Amino acid sequence: MKKSLMALSSILMLGSISTAQNVAFEEFDLDNGLHVILHQDNSAPVIITSVMYHVGAKDEQPDRTGFAHFFEHLLFEGTKNIERGEWFKIVTANGGQNNANTSDDRTYYYEVFPSNNLELALWMESERLMHPVINQIGVDTQNEVVKEEKRLRVDNQPYGNIFKAVKQNLFKVHPYKWTTIGEMEHLDAATLEEFQAFNKKFYIPNNAVLVVAGQFDNAQAKEWIQKYFSAIPKGTPVTKNKVEEEPITSVINATWEDPNIQKPMYLQAYRTPSMKTREARALDMLSTYLSDGKSSVLYKKMVDDKKMTLQVGAFNNGQEDYGMYLIYALPMDGFTKEDIQNNIDEEIKKVQTELISDKDYNKLQNIFENQYVNSNTSVEGIASNLATYYMLYGDVNLINSELGIYKSITKEEIRDVAKKYLNPNQRLLLDYVPATDKSPK
Repeated sequence: MKKSLMALSSILMLGSISTAQNVAFEEFDLDNGLHVILHQDNSAPVIITSVMYHVGAKDEQPDRTGFAHFFEHLLFEGTKNIERGEWFKIVTANGGQNNANTSDDRTYYYEVFPSNNLELALWMESERLMHPVINQIGVDTQNEVVKEEKRLRVDNQPYGNIFKAVKQNLFKVHPYKWTTIGEMEHLDAATLEEFQAFNKKFYIPNNAVLVVAGQFDNAQAKEWIQKYFSAIPKGTPVTKNKVEEEPITSVINATWEDPNIQKPMYLQAYRTPSMKTREARALDMLSTYLSDGKSSVLYKKMVDDKKMTLQVGAFNNGQEDYGMYLIYALPMDGFTKEDIQNNIDEEIKKVQTELISDKDYNKLQNIFENQYVNSNTSVEGIASNLATYYMLYGDVNLINSELGIYKSITKEEIRDVAKKYLNPNQRLLLDYVPATDKSPK
């Protein structure tokens, strides 16, 4: 669950929470292994068609990073029946919009159309899956697009390499150690045949889930799904290699120089369990307690009261295999790294030894209820959640039951995960500092 909502808005939303309904859905498999999830919502004449593939940055080779993100772009180039450059024109001409995004664990494509364009949306996604055109022209074009994206969003962005700096130090053998956008020299060195092989391996029906959500006729939707997707051949099943990291038993110290910043950022990062675990959800609640909003523990202490930091935050970045628990601070002038670290550690020690108050615990309950309501207020949000819960959690009904898991987590469990995972000898201490020569690292 996202950590972006304040306690006040949580309280204001309680009326909505009491009337929140379960998300109804139907799911089935085609003979080629494509999993299909249908969710009907007749509140607006809108249809969302999305496909999530179980391929992300962690499925790449160490010398070919960035492939999954590259395909997020490449698979808009065109298909056997959609000319190059025509994809977006077709979408906009029919009143729609579309996009895609990639993580370390999966790639997600979606279209939003007026509901009378469901057949068009299904045909287009089936074309992407069955007839993609992967040629040198498309590869060269998207290579430049990705390079520009990396320049804008990472290399020339203040603090743009935070995750790269953390990941390469926190993970030693797991492919989470590289970034989703990857390294440009790896893409430059890749051959057309390598891109085609990556597509053949991962972009197959039995490695995907199709979600249709919105206003549609159920029988008609199933007929079109059979028509456009059932003929796509099943691919060779994808085998996921489980890579396990050795526990961190002594502090890791690291420094990263960024030519785009003038003020350092100090980070503490801990490796945490898979987002599918109960412990990861308890860590979500702990990070909300520590830094969600201006009334949270770290903000009140370090920004308001002591005026030590311009900004401070904690969040549990959950992923399919492991998570990363990050605590960061931008210091005010006159305060050292040790000042910042000692004050953060004081609060961590408190949550490791003392139970949070009933008031703070109830506040957490309200925040997470509010987040649940907001995550399912739009059909687009529901479609994304359905795909994610199926593909990464293996349980679609978590869209209805995960809130109950969060609400059942006790104050004792919040204390215990802090004691288990947030210890000084289990962390990375990263000094993210201004570069002296001001040239990109």
